[in-house]
Amino acid sequence: MSLFVREKSFYKTFFTLTVIIGLQNIITFGINLSDNLMIGGYSEYALSGVALANQIQFVLQMLVMGVGEGMVIMASRYWGAKNIVSIKKISSIGMRISILVGLIMWAIIFFFPEAVLSLFTKDANVISEGTKFLKIICFSYIFFSITSILIAILRSVETVKIGFILSISTLIINVCLNYILIYGHFGFPSLGVQGSAIATLTSRIIELMIIIIYVKRFDQKIYLKLRDFIHVELDLFKQYINLGSPIIMSNFIWGLAMAVQTAILGHMGAAAIAANSIATTVFGIVAVAVFASASATTVLIGKTIGEGNVNKIKSYAKTLQILYVIIGFFTGVLLFLTKGLVLDFYTISEEARSLALQFMTILSISVIGTAYQMPALTGIVRSGGDTKFVLINDTIFMWMIVLPASALCAFVFNLSPLITFICLKSDQILKCFVAIVKVNRFRWIRTFDSKENEIDEKILKAN
Repeated sequence: MSLFVREKSFYKTFFTLTVIIGLQNIITFGINLSDNLMIGGYSEYALSGVALANQIQFVLQMLVMGVGEGMVIMASRYWGAKNIVSIKKISSIGMRISILVGLIMWAIIFFFPEAVLSLFTKDANVISEGTKFLKIICFSYIFFSITSILIAILRSVETVKIGFILSISTLIINVCLNYILIYGHFGFPSLGVQGSAIATLTSRIIELMIIIIYVKRFDQKIYLKLRDFIHVELDLFKQYINLGSPIIMSNFIWGLAMAVQTAILGHMGAAAIAANSIATTVFGIVAVAVFASASATTVLIGKTIGEGNVNKIKSYAKTLQILYVIIGFFTGVLLFLTKGLVLDFYTISEEARSLALQFMTILSISVIGTAYQMPALTGIVRSGGDTKFVLINDTIFMWMIVLPASALCAFVFNLSPLITFICLKSDQILKCFVAIVKVNRFRWIRTFDSKENEIDEKILKAN
């Protein structure tokens, strides 16, 4: 069997989705980078405070993404089968859960901001700046949750350009308002981190308005209406919970793990917090193709299963794995070559600058592992329906290996932030060995519809 698929439609779909989703992601990360750059020029304490606050936003993002990913897996199969009615029903389920998540996160952060931030650091100045930011930014959580679900459901039917356009508008609005409100231009008062929070909140509100207008007036595929979100079909809800709950839980523990990682580095000083914030933000921008490839894979594999073309799955999976490695290699080279250029835009201490350079060097190596195992597991395996495996795998690696070892490095052996950071990112390489075995055994196809009961047997016979 050839290592590469010889279907032009396969490559067209994969690369079109990857490029457009990647562009959307790069602008989304660009919003965080603009916040970091402008706040970084204001003060290092402000940068560190916002960095910790953004870790809470990251937990919310991972939860909402988990809700959306479960929805996309199911909806993309229905899209392959041209079952629009079921897509609308799945949208209603995803929207309700996402709004609930946003409300819970808002309540926790609005009423207990200092208590949450104190889990990350004991630096009173950092907590003070972070609290100012959180008290405002938490109101954006609901708007973000609704927008994310609408973008996800459109993505499941291969409508991705609107997400890119939406991200551009949000970036422009956010940057302009940051410039005006953080430093006090055009007669406005200088609000510092509060100005940055107001800018982001305003951007999220406008973002939601744009996507609602698009869904209502311009969507030509699923024609979502407000009434589609009123009723929930119980049988479909049970199917979604069975498939989606492991994804939500996996994303939650992953987002929580990232917050714990920040807390570990946070107790090593403000310089380590700032360096980690810069390195991970730059990494997020450079590695957009890595994350986009996973999203593209979910739609591609899910749609193929929904169409009933299960005999193509094996060749698709083999080709995708090679593409992941190629993407990872070029991403690592790009990160390594650009790491020094970005830091010139920051006003930070020499210690923070040195740590940021070291962190980005480590990430330029570990990203090759990330580029392979992340889309292989969350793209191929998850979209095949085996969502529980990723949950178990992430739990073992992160909570039983990486975090305990990193905590020992930081608090028991008092090793340097660099050694601790290496330990924190070690799972990105280790997971590759698991991914290779799991994906290529081809036992990850799961069904959630009685009409698809024969899929598992067809795949296994083909192997």
